Amino acid sequence: MTSRFGSEKDILFMTQALEQARLAFAENEVPIGAVVVDAQGGVVSMGYNRVEGEHTQRAHAEIIALEQAAKVRGDWRLQDCWLYVTLEPCAMCMSMSVLSRLEGVVFGAESPIFGYQLDKNMAYQLYKNDIVKVVSGVCATEAADLLKYFFQERRKK
Repeated sequence: MTSRFGSEKDILFMTQALEQARLAFAENEVPIGAVVVDAQGGVVSMGYNRVEGEHTQRAHAEIIALEQAAKVRGDWRLQDCWLYVTLEPCAMCMSMSVLSRLEGVVFGAESPIFGYQLDKNMAYQLYKNDIVKVVSGVCATEAADLLKYFFQERRKK
């Protein structure tokens, strides 16, 4: 399954999400970044993980980017938009993607701990009903390497 934009554009948008993840890393946050892109391929918003800094579990990169996109567009419905995120969204973030009426979600690395695919009912419903198109593995190695490096450095402290 591919997104509307194709692999070359997907890599460009995921590279921007990786830049956001590096901002999170610089702030000692788990390095996850997200970008919301409209139907014309324009970047609507960006966000990175701020859970520690904002002291709330809600401050995931995806939530921040989706909330900002809604403000920019003046509408919480993001029907013609795609979300690019460096790590597979958790169930909370994927639910917000569905509620936001996104056309699709593109993610890099899979999350073996918190990924939405661990919720078999949610994953099944997403694929069965094609509620939100899902593309995985875009820049997965780069995203996974950044996360691994972050946690290796964190263990040293």
